[in-house]
Amino acid sequence: MLDLANRELKFIPGVGPARAELLKKELQISNQEDLLYIFPYKYIDRTKFHQIAELTSDVSYIQLRGKFLTFETIGTGRVKRLRAMFSDGTGTIEVVWFKGLKYVEDKYKPGVEYILFGKPSVYGHQLSMAHPDIETVTVNAAYPKAGLQPFYNTTETMKSHYLNSKALHTIQVSLIRSIQERIPETLPDSMLKKYRLMPLHDALTQMHLPTDQARLKQARYRLTFEELFYLQLHILKYTKDREKKYRGYPFRHIGALFNTFYHDYLPYELTNAQKRVLKEIRHDMGQERQMNRLLQGDVGSGKTLVALMSMLMAADNGFQSSIMAPTEILANQHYETITSFLDGMSVRVGLLTGSTKPKDRKVLHEGLLSGDIQLLIGTHALIEETVQFKNLGLVVIDEQHRFGVAQRSRLWLKNEMPPHVLVMTATPIPRTLAMTVYGDLDISVIDELPPGRKPVKTVHQYENKRAPIIQFIRGQLAEGRQVYIVYPLIQESEKSDYKNLEEGFKMTREAFPDVEIGMVHGKLKPAEKEAQMQAFVSGKSKILVATTVIEVGVNVPNATIMVIESAERFGLSQLHQLRGRVGRGADQSYCMLVTSYKLSEDSRKRIEIMTSTNDGFEIAEADLKLRGPGDLEGTQQSGIPFDLKIANLSRDVQLTEFVRNLARSVLEVDPELSSEENRVMKIQLKKRFSQSINWGVIS
Repeated sequence: MLDLANRELKFIPGVGPARAELLKKELQISNQEDLLYIFPYKYIDRTKFHQIAELTSDVSYIQLRGKFLTFETIGTGRVKRLRAMFSDGTGTIEVVWFKGLKYVEDKYKPGVEYILFGKPSVYGHQLSMAHPDIETVTVNAAYPKAGLQPFYNTTETMKSHYLNSKALHTIQVSLIRSIQERIPETLPDSMLKKYRLMPLHDALTQMHLPTDQARLKQARYRLTFEELFYLQLHILKYTKDREKKYRGYPFRHIGALFNTFYHDYLPYELTNAQKRVLKEIRHDMGQERQMNRLLQGDVGSGKTLVALMSMLMAADNGFQSSIMAPTEILANQHYETITSFLDGMSVRVGLLTGSTKPKDRKVLHEGLLSGDIQLLIGTHALIEETVQFKNLGLVVIDEQHRFGVAQRSRLWLKNEMPPHVLVMTATPIPRTLAMTVYGDLDISVIDELPPGRKPVKTVHQYENKRAPIIQFIRGQLAEGRQVYIVYPLIQESEKSDYKNLEEGFKMTREAFPDVEIGMVHGKLKPAEKEAQMQAFVSGKSKILVATTVIEVGVNVPNATIMVIESAERFGLSQLHQLRGRVGRGADQSYCMLVTSYKLSEDSRKRIEIMTSTNDGFEIAEADLKLRGPGDLEGTQQSGIPFDLKIANLSRDVQLTEFVRNLARSVLEVDPELSSEENRVMKIQLKKRFSQSINWGVIS
């Protein structure tokens, strides 16, 4: 049977050892099967010719047929370029080359008919095309040579070694033509027939050598179906296996602590959403299996209160709980919030961060080992080996995407059986992404704000209209309120961003000379940053000029204005997170999105969405569509534990749901995939996910 996974790249015609090594290094592929699954990111229709007279500035790739009129060399030294004028009889276009000038001059001549293919741009009023693909028209040639031309992502290193998109396509064609047998199927025959799926061999061939749009669409659907099906099958099978493997501590007793808090200490009446989520958590923790639940809720929706009441359930059953937060500020905030909620109750709460003094640590360690400390709140310090519990029964991870996989997993080893797990996030996750990235977790959503909270009013303002912004801020300061002013900090332009932040700080001081103003950014020493934040939290400083370091975890109910400078440079989820820093008290709060006049279409859409809704889930869905899953807030840090070759979670929503249900029905009938028909699935799961992280336990 054909096994491309065991065939080396160097044996493909036109590759050899050097190119094979380059492909391995740059694209992380090591065999012929890997290469076949490097798919084009787009296809250009080469059957169509444009006329120069009809071209506009908004066209993408074009194909022209005509002749060069003139060639001339412009400039000297490094700035030298070759410029030609090309005509198709309806008009002229400028063609330029910045390298390979002598080669171009020697090869292409005026008066000869050529086909040009490339991407036009406009300089002044002149259409221009740089470094186009050029083919000579011969008398007997039937043009165009290609129909749909594939384009592949390549790296700068590959291009410098003459391995551009065109060269990669040539290698793919060589590989396909060298395969003498049919590529073995990876799905059962019954599934192929029932859902009318293209055979794998044909689908892979069509992706690299498409005959027409219809066949290409069928090929893409087949491969997307398969990729999403096996991903969902893996998640669901792992979940079933985990439920058998990991037993949990049953918390069946709702006792004095929970009931006393609920009847006498509850700060406000629970929303229906909070009651529903608590019921789900109570059910999970009452079973003899480990709870593994994701709690989603917008900023200010009351997740901390739900977490506290879950921890009281654990305490009523004689177990300890811990909350791990990503920053000291957030850990301190949780500590203050929870101790104020429990003020007067006989529940001992501990706080452990990097700043905890040795003598205080000693007391904490003793209290944890004896069981006197029932609730421990902290940062990464919780995962230190010296931190030992008497009987840890519940772990709450706040803003879990801020922690590495290894960091989170070390908490699970603090007891004989893994504790129950509640993962909390204030970053709303679209349903499709949630069922995939967190597919093995049960999901709870708090989709109501507590009573008394007013939605934040969001307005868009252009940067040259600062007077009304300053005037409005003055009015809020006069009423005793506080203000955030946030500047972007993008890695690629870090130096200029810090300069903008400093200039913004200077401008703010000039506009408000009698006001205490703080500044926070990532280059500050931790102690200095902490001092600036605490000054704002305590109310000593009234305006905080900052980068996005304040995005998660600062709770200042008195802050009622969030000004986001250069808002067009932020993603939707990030804008929503920043807006969530205000509106935490009973007073009306405002978010001002300040942008330049020149906005791209995507930026304008983001601003319009932000000013039209406060619904985090609606915003997250829009963000997924605009930017795709790889760029969503948190996914890069958490590391999506799979590599999608062709599926797109924002585009393939319905298909994801369909194959999830299909995978579930397969496992209901044959949970071990032991039947002859399902044997191919078992083989594929082992092959695709053999290196997969045990992420159900550590999400």
